[in-house]
Amino acid sequence: MKRPGPLPPQPSRRPDPIEDPAPGEGGTAEPERGRRAPLLPFGRRRPRESDPEPDLGDWPEDDEGFDESDGAEEPAREAKPISEWRARRRQKRAERAEVRRFTERSRRRRAVWLGSIGAIVLLAIGTIGAAYSPLFAVQTIEVQGVATLDPAAVQSALAEQTGRALPLIDRDEIRAKLTSFPEIETYTVESRPPHTLVVKIVERTPVAAVATDAGFTTVDAAGVALATSETQPEGLPLAEVEAGLTSEAFTAVGQVLRALPDDFRSRITTIRATSREDVTFELADGDGVTVIWGSPGDTAEKVRVLTAAFTATPPDTVSSYDVSSSGVLVVTE
Repeated sequence: MKRPGPLPPQPSRRPDPIEDPAPGEGGTAEPERGRRAPLLPFGRRRPRESDPEPDLGDWPEDDEGFDESDGAEEPAREAKPISEWRARRRQKRAERAEVRRFTERSRRRRAVWLGSIGAIVLLAIGTIGAAYSPLFAVQTIEVQGVATLDPAAVQSALAEQTGRALPLIDRDEIRAKLTSFPEIETYTVESRPPHTLVVKIVERTPVAAVATDAGFTTVDAAGVALATSETQPEGLPLAEVEAGLTSEAFTAVGQVLRALPDDFRSRITTIRATSREDVTFELADGDGVTVIWGSPGDTAEKVRVLTAAFTATPPDTVSSYDVSSSGVLVVTE
């Protein structure tokens, strides 16, 4: 369609001059005001009958060639993208709502997991922080399991641990301090919140006495010297091992003494060994009957056979019992 051309400029009209009233026509007449121009420069003015007809130029008559659909399609083309955008937006909102509805359980489960993990982490941090704080410092050292050892001596040796947090106690330093006590065979350290350190001690058991230049030294089954006195301790046999306390012969002596029943061991006065397979000891029964024991093995069987021999042939009637071969008894009168 061809657009009409611009309108031709219209001639400007001046307002009619105000005419003086004719003389003698009823006195002075108020002058007639001229027509005012519009206040705005772009204001419209009513056309007058005397205005010339505008030249429409090539404007088609009867709207020839004018397509009324041209003006109707333009708003439609502008409204169509907006309506599609709104429809897509509503569809996305509906899809998001459906996704939220179907994933609500998983999101709730995830929130519970995250909350639980966070609570556990906070609890662990709080517990560790409290454990390493002065709230759990060592104030008391408790010594258990001692019979011959003085507990106060152990507490005095471990006094440097007092004031430290229970997780920060120096176990290497504790081991170095307790090693200086020969009476201690094994020990365990236990932290008992909020302020107690428990030391459980297993003392060495003396099994024999060894004659030395200083007197009689009590030793355990491993040959560790425990104490020295001028007289032989009561209830302990005298060990005579020429190879020394670190030899295999003395190790065999210690194993035999530890394996024997208490009532049987208390009857031994002297025990000797020249090798691991040659252990003998003397009993207080009779005139000092000798028992040839042999190796440390088969202790239970040898004790059974020897007990039966004491009944069949009393110790005061024989000079020796030989049980070095398991299940075999040789009696010498």
